[in-house]
Amino acid sequence: MTREPFRHVDRDQTIVFGAGAVAAAADELFSGAYTLLTTARASAALPELAQRAAHVVHVPSGLVEVVAAELRVTVTGDRLVALGGGRVIDVAKALAAADAPREVAAVPTSLSGAEMTGVHRHASGVPDATPRVRPTLVVNDPALSASQPVDQLAASAGNALGHAITALVSAHSTPIARAVAADAVIALAAGWSDDGADRPSVALAALLAGWAVDRSGLGPHHVLAQTAVRTAGLPHAQVNVALVPFTTAAMRRRDPVGLERLDAALGRSVESLADDLRQRAGVTGLGDLATDDELLSHAVATAARRSELSRVTPPMDAAEIASIYRAARRCSTIRSV
Repeated sequence: MTREPFRHVDRDQTIVFGAGAVAAAADELFSGAYTLLTTARASAALPELAQRAAHVVHVPSGLVEVVAAELRVTVTGDRLVALGGGRVIDVAKALAAADAPREVAAVPTSLSGAEMTGVHRHASGVPDATPRVRPTLVVNDPALSASQPVDQLAASAGNALGHAITALVSAHSTPIARAVAADAVIALAAGWSDDGADRPSVALAALLAGWAVDRSGLGPHHVLAQTAVRTAGLPHAQVNVALVPFTTAAMRRRDPVGLERLDAALGRSVESLADDLRQRAGVTGLGDLATDDELLSHAVATAARRSELSRVTPPMDAAEIASIYRAARRCSTIRSV
């Protein structure tokens, strides 16, 4: 699979990928006034973007819907540029949806895939029926998007793998999305070796997985991960990589033939790739969910109410959710935040 730089126009979204992507997209990225949403770490990686911005807003930690609601009173302009991980990009999308029309350009610094999708929570107070926003410009340079330390990169890669497996198995997916998702898994596997991470391969895999899941919609893996994050205050990427070996096994029960074809392409099982990422991330459990049965019961009940569980056949029920959480919670090494 090529990792050469490319530009791809897909409906209303322009994707610029590869080394030098920022320079290649300079005409679009820097044209006109824009408000930059970022973090201290991200802005330090690309100071030119802050220097040219009309306004710079550092996105605080917290839930996307809460942060976006707080920032609505201070963020101005009809063009937002998000430089950061999934939370920063999702906040930018939520702000654009809340006060349309606004365009979002995204420069990712993690493998979240948020830059590829129109999936995000709305700012608190915004009706759920309000149209959601997909970035119109994605500038993905692996030197930025795959820049995290290896353990954090592996955890973020678990999130990308979850996207790809969802797109492979979801009843809402398409043949094209499934093909792209399979390529994403193959690129992700090729991105890891005993020598560490091949960052361009990993970055491309996350981009493809994000594109595919945007077509299929989120599924059970994301329901379980998001619920664990919100009920137990756990870090997003680490929860994803802790769960993905077990959610992948659950999806295999629904599409054994499709997963077996992917196993053959990889030369090993998809679950072994998922577990390899988990070990590289140094994650072996689900934090407080591993020790608090009442919290676990609450997480199961909360997850079981989500409609995304019905996007696979058969739909995932509370008993299966509980079994996956229990399988993933064996050791408590993720600290609550």
